[in-house]
Amino acid sequence: MTTETLTVAATLADRLASVWDEFEARLSDVPVLRRLADGTVTIEDYRRLLFNLRQQVVDGSPWISRAAASFDIAYFELRSAAIRHAEEEHRDYLMIERDYVAVGGSLADLRAGRKNLGSEALSGYMFHYADRPNPVGLLGAMFIIEGLGARRAAGWAARFQEVLGLADSQVRFMTYHQDADAEHTGNLEAILTSGDIDAEAADEIVRCAEVVARLYALQLEELDR
Repeated sequence: MTTETLTVAATLADRLASVWDEFEARLSDVPVLRRLADGTVTIEDYRRLLFNLRQQVVDGSPWISRAAASFDIAYFELRSAAIRHAEEEHRDYLMIERDYVAVGGSLADLRAGRKNLGSEALSGYMFHYADRPNPVGLLGAMFIIEGLGARRAAGWAARFQEVLGLADSQVRFMTYHQDADAEHTGNLEAILTSGDIDAEAADEIVRCAEVVARLYALQLEELDR
């Protein structure tokens, strides 16, 4: 690895850490997460959260698959990683459905639901970006989405259980993602520090992370729209 690539990798790590810090600060102001933190969250809040997450999670595997198809042979490793990731993610929404029904939600209503304003914006951006030739910037999206699962999902699950008295079988989606996304973030870190990311790609990764962080927070802010 050259001095230049080492510098790019180190700078990229610092830039992404800054994006993450801003993302976490914004999450702390999201109403449902604020109520979760202060212990006033309700079972209806939890159902609403699951309802809205499900509508966007359904799109996860398809946009990852589209991204895989957009990488040419020069990006074989990224294409292969995307294909594996799409396969791992394509049933995730079923866990949300089971959790939702387990806390009294209607499966028919859930499946007939629509994306909220933030989810529409997030999914639209992801599919648009995935159509670009060699969409390396999506590593920034994965940094935010997988990082959220690895760093926050299990904590949210534990807090929902503490406040609402939920069973393990009612928070499977969140608890599953602690381990699954921790593995994904480890794989992502290996790519980001591999020396294969040049300065131009690093800029794209950071920009995509910034956009996805804002849109993901918007999704959580707009649960009723």
